[in-house]
Amino acid sequence: MVAVDGPSGSGKSTVSRRLAAALGAQYLDTGAMYRAVTWAALASSIDPQDAEAIAKVAGEIDLEVGTDPDAPYTRVDGTPVDRAIRGPEVTGAVSAVAAVPWVRQLLVAQQRKIIGAAARIVVEGRDIGTVVAPDADLKVYLTASAAARARRRSEEYAADLSATAADLDRRDRFDSTRSADPLQRATDAVVLDTTELGIDEVVARLRAMLDGRVSA
Repeated sequence: MVAVDGPSGSGKSTVSRRLAAALGAQYLDTGAMYRAVTWAALASSIDPQDAEAIAKVAGEIDLEVGTDPDAPYTRVDGTPVDRAIRGPEVTGAVSAVAAVPWVRQLLVAQQRKIIGAAARIVVEGRDIGTVVAPDADLKVYLTASAAARARRRSEEYAADLSATAADLDRRDRFDSTRSADPLQRATDAVVLDTTELGIDEVVARLRAMLDGRVSA
């Protein structure tokens, strides 16, 4: 198992999917699960700050996530929400939803169940190496300069660069200071700055790291 943590725009999703495909492993995007709960709450006109109502929604929905790195998916009560959960409304509210302790407890349990059923898996998020799977074979904390992260994210969503930078700063502060499972580097994680690295180079470095830790 490979745990990939880090802030938005560090390259987690693309790197994790490509690494999983290269390893013939499954892939789990835990962030999509929090986004799915957020989407369900917003669809029911629930205030993201209403922790009790958010927790209720999280416990009631049927959340499915596909772990094929070539075709991952997210469904809520059978409805595909892959595009909807990447929209600005969900992006703006997901940090508040992900900070609700009961939501984290529920989703972490689901994530561990998925991990436990996989022979090989690459899992990405913000608390994988510290909370979800502290016994991962390789823990990586991807990072990049604030400017690089903002540029990547604005290009990905065709969004205004300055607004994207401000939103990333807001999410960083929120995610790293929340009381429940904050974004932080595991003490035994390898830190990899992707600012000047291409995706293929990052994947190659992670494969080399993994080869040094796990025998064939």
